[in-house]
Amino acid sequence: HLSISNPCPPTNSNNTKYFTMMKIVALLAVVGSAAAFAPAQQSRVDTAVSGKFDGELGAQAPLGFFDPLGLLASESQEVFDRLRETEIKHGRISMLAVTGYLTTASGYRFPDFPADVPAGFGAWGALASTDDGKIILAQMAAFFVVAEIVNRDADWLDNVAEFPGDYRNGALDFGWDKFDDKTKLRKRAIELNNGRAAQMGILGLMVHEQLGVSILPGNYLPGLH
Repeated sequence: HLSISNPCPPTNSNNTKYFTMMKIVALLAVVGSAAAFAPAQQSRVDTAVSGKFDGELGAQAPLGFFDPLGLLASESQEVFDRLRETEIKHGRISMLAVTGYLTTASGYRFPDFPADVPAGFGAWGALASTDDGKIILAQMAAFFVVAEIVNRDADWLDNVAEFPGDYRNGALDFGWDKFDDKTKLRKRAIELNNGRAAQMGILGLMVHEQLGVSILPGNYLPGLH
């Protein structure tokens, strides 16, 4: 497991604030752990869902279909599919984000990339402070726009998506159609779970960087080392 340590111990004046923050983090961890290991049957009772989505991809042990607020209790399959597509998309972005965060934190940079640009949040300000950096930011913005346009189901094409999040649009395949249904379902479940983990992962990395508490090897903290 990951141990949380602080490379820069707080001063006496900040002790109270620091330990209060750590108590809150510990409490949230305990609550999250309790929810994660709750019996699946109990979670189905608590969610107050009719069970129409219990067989959907991602509804798995130990929680089953987890909807504690009952937000989908009276919703249609169309609404569920839209939310599932959003979840998959956020998971894919988060997987890229975690990979990029850890890669830059390790010290790797593209050839000819400014060596003095730090990893983490500090990169935005450093890039915006120079002309070359502003060009890089503009290129990033253009890439985001193109990616947003391309990564969606093209309704104007004579093509039907196989599942929510299927953006092949009859062009990209990479051997997907050669898999049997069981293999496809397993691979989709892997992507969904990896995306869920990545969403929690990038959130944890960003929060710890802002708190000044490293969770990376060697107590590395982007922006300070």
